[in-house]
Amino acid sequence: MSELDESKQAKAERKARQQAEAERRKARAAEKLRENLMRRKQQSRARRAGEADATSGLPAARTDETGE
Repeated sequence: MSELDESKQAKAERKARQQAEAERRKARAAEKLRENLMRRKQQSRARRAGEADATSGLPAARTDETGE
């Protein structure tokens, strides 16, 4: 019966680790959503104030037709 108890204990530990990992993923996703919301609000405020958006990636493609 000792093996059976160890098997149940191992299963319970595995389940606890999975639940903890799920909680960490959920918390990380919530944090990323908050960051995204704050960034979007800041962009919206900047547009209303007439300021240019700060970009951290590649610049947008040119929209003029001159080809320069």
